[in-house]
Parts: sequence; C-alpha cells; structure tokens
Amino acid sequence: MAIDLPAAKQRYLDFVASRKTLAISCLDEAGLPFISYAPYVHKDGRLYIYISRLAEHYQCIDERRQANVMLLADEADTANLFGRERARWLCAASNLGNKGHEDVFALFNERFGEKMLDLLRGLDFSLFELTPAAGRYVVGFGQAFDVSIDGAQFDHVVIDKQR
Repeated sequence: MAIDLPAAKQRYLDFVASRKTLAISCLDEAGLPFISYAPYVHKDGRLYIYISRLAEHYQCIDERRQANVMLLADEADTANLFGRERARWLCAASNLGNKGHEDVFALFNERFGEKMLDLLRGLDFSLFELTPAAGRYVVGFGQAFDVSIDGAQFDHVVIDKQR
C-alpha cells in the first residue's frame, strides 16, 4: 500500500499545531532519565515552554541545555494505543529568562489566556526556547517519518523486515 506523502505531511503539520502540551525527557543531575511535561507554543521553527524554577525539569534543562520532547495524541481519540500518533524531536535548549520576547508571550496569551500568563510572569518562571533537530513522526503501523519541525524534511521510514 502506497503512502500519500502530501496527505501524511499535512496531517503531521495539523497534529503539531493542534497539541497544547509536550512531554519533556531529559537527564537529571545524576545522569538519570527524567520525564515531565509543559504547555508550549510554536514559532518560527522553535518550541517555547514557560516553566517554574521549582519544577524538577527546570534544572535538568537549564544545566544540560538539551531535551527530547514529544507530542502525543489523546488516548481517547486513538483506536489502537500501540500505534498512537506521536512526534518527537531532540532539541537544544536556551533559557531566555522572563524579560522581552513579547511576541512569544503573545502566543502564550492567545493559547492559554492572558490572565494566566500575567499571574505566571509575576512568579519564578522562565521562558525556554527549544530548537528541534532530528525528529520522528509516527501515525500508525508502518507509518513513521523522519521529520523537521516545519515539515521541510518528511521522509517515510522503511524497515527491512527480512533482517
């Protein structure tokens, strides 16, 4: 069965645009895996998260300057959880602080509400910019793609089943 690449790519772009939170995987100070999540916005090929210094993943990301992030389809909307729709990327991370970047904060306001962001901006939160590199999008069995965040790279992954 041939895969309709333009349709799959559009589904990928729609999926990325539809998610509001991402899972974050990083290494803690002892080098052990740590996982969490955060609300995010997407702008110009980068992902932005706004997290508290009290959050355990804050120190992990701030010190290591990298993380793997993943977007997941809702379980309730997934026919077969073994083939759950998902996208993940390895990201370089930069702590941008809490000043400036009003264009990014405007996206957070639009997506999550201005009152919430006004409250958080008065606390100990910092904006992190995540720059995605290599990524993978899976939409079902036999439907995996190596991707860039913007879809410029969208290559079907084919596995040799004879091995």
